Amino acid sequence: MELSSSSERQYNATKPSEDERDKSDKTYHKYIERISTLPVWGEDPRDKLYKYQNFWFSHYYLERIMFAQEHFRAQSSDIILSSAPKTGTTWLKALAFSIVTRNCFDDSMNPLLTSNPHDCVPFVEVDLAQNPPNRHLDHPLISTHIPYISLPESIIASGCKIIYICRDPKDVFVSMWQFACKVTQPIPLEMAFEMFCGGMYLYGPYLDHVLGYWKASLERPDMILFLKYEDLKRDTMSNLKTLAKFMGQPFSEEEERNGVSEKIIQLCSFEHLSNLEVNKSGKHRPEAPITVPNNAFFRNGKVGDSENHLTLEMKKCLDGIMEEKLRDSGLNF
Repeated sequence: MELSSSSERQYNATKPSEDERDKSDKTYHKYIERISTLPVWGEDPRDKLYKYQNFWFSHYYLERIMFAQEHFRAQSSDIILSSAPKTGTTWLKALAFSIVTRNCFDDSMNPLLTSNPHDCVPFVEVDLAQNPPNRHLDHPLISTHIPYISLPESIIASGCKIIYICRDPKDVFVSMWQFACKVTQPIPLEMAFEMFCGGMYLYGPYLDHVLGYWKASLERPDMILFLKYEDLKRDTMSNLKTLAKFMGQPFSEEEERNGVSEKIIQLCSFEHLSNLEVNKSGKHRPEAPITVPNNAFFRNGKVGDSENHLTLEMKKCLDGIMEEKLRDSGLNF
């Protein structure tokens, strides 16, 4: 399968022109008044969060979510990679992208070698809201952080498949705190912890986000594959094969003999991706209010790292919140 030259260009992140940004600003202007009526948290205009459909969003993302809810048209062949921030999104994108494009490139030409995984799989609420043609790549993958309750109706109506990944809340908090400190400004651990527990952060509250997809996956297991980051780390091979089968692209016997799955795991490993030049020195989404250095997406990828950062009281507090929120759900971490 050969990629067209237009598709090849779309795998490389490009900065929108001033005309495109101006058009984007006008597109989202219609939502300003609507957002102004929502509950708001925070004093600094740069950090304000707005409560919409029981979750908290920044003005920038909420405008684009509202636009996507009105205009995004899912196709039955789409595969939505969904997650809350800092739960394994980068790894899931790399694995899924490698699975569906495994016959498109020579090993030395894979876009993951020169592009961050986030630049290979477009976000519904940013890339596709701002530039709909971005969805016309030679693969069906689309990603989002949008909670299940707020997904564009066309995603559910289309019957397209959704893959959701989640992670132990304690590790999510530490990863999110360190990410925020790196890309915005240092935040005292205690203050960040209080905000996390209260759900006052981008796309929060976290466990509500998880439970939305968990309950939907129980109702529609044919449509929604629910993954845990910890399971993916513990047995990557088995979960990789589950991913491939769910996406309708299982590994053939010949591929098994040729070690295709092993090559994908190696290509997408934390050690390999984090040491690529693009992920050490590149930047993601330079047109957004906050430009993220690619290396911020690769901290350590370890399970249980929160043990090195949280106090005993903090761990007990989060355990208590999990026990209350997840009671009778059948879900545990």
